[in-house]
Amino acid sequence: MKPIIACIQLDIKFGDPDFNYEQVEEKVALAVEQEKPNIIVLPELWTTGYDLTHLDEIADHDGERTKTFLSNLAKKYNVHFVGGSIAKKSKDSVTNTMYIVDNNGEFIHEYSKLHLFKLMDEHHFLVSGTEKGLFEIGGLKSAGVICYDIRFPEWIRAHTTKGAEVLFVVAEWPMPRLHHWKTLLLSRAIENQCYVVACNRAGSDPNNEFAGHSLIIDPWGEIVAEANEKAGMISAEIDAEVVKKVRSQIPIFDDRLPQFYQ
Repeated sequence: MKPIIACIQLDIKFGDPDFNYEQVEEKVALAVEQEKPNIIVLPELWTTGYDLTHLDEIADHDGERTKTFLSNLAKKYNVHFVGGSIAKKSKDSVTNTMYIVDNNGEFIHEYSKLHLFKLMDEHHFLVSGTEKGLFEIGGLKSAGVICYDIRFPEWIRAHTTKGAEVLFVVAEWPMPRLHHWKTLLLSRAIENQCYVVACNRAGSDPNNEFAGHSLIIDPWGEIVAEANEKAGMISAEIDAEVVKKVRSQIPIFDDRLPQFYQ
């Protein structure tokens, strides 16, 4: 069976985790009813938005609330989650962390954003992760990255050379750079011959307007689903055999010469 992936493009309420958990629960129920997905994807920092100055107060301690929340939803609806990302507070730091949960409510992987976006002061409030975003979910060899990470093609390639066939991107990408969002995602799909499933947020906060335009792109670089700038959802069927076909027709992974890339 070819899995169906749905992206929920939220208008996140700034600095209000309680509201955001409630709206995600409602939107997940709606997505299950309307889209019949196997995998649901959420955007970046969906519990808090970019309320960075209050993260010490509102970040999720060790991610416990979010992990319980996603696990319960996964079991209730028999769906896998690429759980966007949240502000995860540990003993002495806060990370921007993605949780991957299977349809039995079990945790598969977590990835914390490697590249912090200094133009939005992330480096003052967050610390970088150190691990790759590789995982397998719903039979798909996958990788997860967060927002600014897509500007670093060498980081994406570090995942696809390890077999990733679907790249999940979660983001709070701003409207003024919408052109960059679409161009970078198309490039990452074409150069890595993989599906790109990119879930952005909609709406605005006190400092930014966000672009929406969540995208699902196939390994040829064709857009198979795209949202507009409003809150909503998109979905598409994913076929891992298409990845294998594209990679056999133009065998870039076989033709790489990494000894010259230093």
